[in-house]
Amino acid sequence: MDEALLRNLTPAVLAVLVRRGADFAAAEDAVQDALVEAVRVWPDDPPRDAKGWLVTVAWRKFLDATRADTARRRREDRVDEEPAPGPAPAVDDTLQLYFLCAHPSLTPSSAVALTLRAVGGLTTRQIARAYLVPEATMAQRISRAKRTVSGVPLDRPGDVATVLRVLYLVFNEGYSGDVDLAAEAIRLTRQLAAAIDHPEVAGLLALMLLHHARRAARTAPDGSLVPLAEQDRGRWDTAAIAEGVEILQTALARDRLGEFQAQAAIAALHADAPTAEETDWVQIVEWYDELTRLTDSPVVRLNRAVAVGEADGPRAGLAALGELDVSLPRYVAVAAYLHERAGDLTTAARLYAEAAKKATDVLERDHLTRRAARINTHLGH
Repeated sequence: MDEALLRNLTPAVLAVLVRRGADFAAAEDAVQDALVEAVRVWPDDPPRDAKGWLVTVAWRKFLDATRADTARRRREDRVDEEPAPGPAPAVDDTLQLYFLCAHPSLTPSSAVALTLRAVGGLTTRQIARAYLVPEATMAQRISRAKRTVSGVPLDRPGDVATVLRVLYLVFNEGYSGDVDLAAEAIRLTRQLAAAIDHPEVAGLLALMLLHHARRAARTAPDGSLVPLAEQDRGRWDTAAIAEGVEILQTALARDRLGEFQAQAAIAALHADAPTAEETDWVQIVEWYDELTRLTDSPVVRLNRAVAVGEADGPRAGLAALGELDVSLPRYVAVAAYLHERAGDLTTAARLYAEAAKKATDVLERDHLTRRAARINTHLGH
């Protein structure tokens, strides 16, 4: 059973049903029923036209559900004219589905869940496991999202920036259970890049590949977090890095710079350095300046302070940090690192311990606690 094929066909089949007049929620349910039928039938009787088979079965499932639903009986005249059998049309509405799933009326978490379900072809159980929530909770979230976008025209112009942010949220969720959300985000972004010629789509794909290339080196055998400077660069995925850099260079050549391209450029400079000591921090600061101009994000300014500390010394980094709001997430952790680099170990240990208490991620909390303990041991405390 080719699960990858099913997942790749899911958005196209769903789009066909919506284009024929099915509302999004009912169409999505029908497609899921057709996928279940495919899993049952295909191993013994594989179809010659997989997409056409799924469209036919999903449409029949939709009609059956519509006829059984008395509240929708008024629409039977419209939906009962089943198209003649034959190959499914080659029109690809996957891009419109991305925009529909990233509808501005949806919360970020709902948009991510709906994208994984409708475009990614994942089951509710898989998504629930990935997010470590009960399946019933995820089912309710997806149902609410489907109701929200039902009736929204499939041909409504979409916002590329919103779609990209949803995909970036998927990527940043990482992985757990039997679904690797980082890898799934890369797959979906590749799909989007094939459907739309946009430098920021390419920038996001490059950024994901460059970050994902370091994944194997991010944790030690005991599961603890390994900072970028201490990672074994021999474990980085050089093929993914090469692909990411090539995609980025092509995007940058179009001279339509966006924030994902700028972030990817920073990631590429880290990937290009043979050792942490050989990192081109001066150029990284320049890219952070571009990113600040594009986004004016406090988080970007926080990361820029770290880069300034590496390029111009920890005191310069602390000066840049002093211009920011102390309530920013990870502000205290950055201050601890810069004080440690400046040789003020007592202050660094105190700040690391404070940052550990504020950390929401378990791996980061444990890492900060170890940094504080190591410095205190060095100081003889």
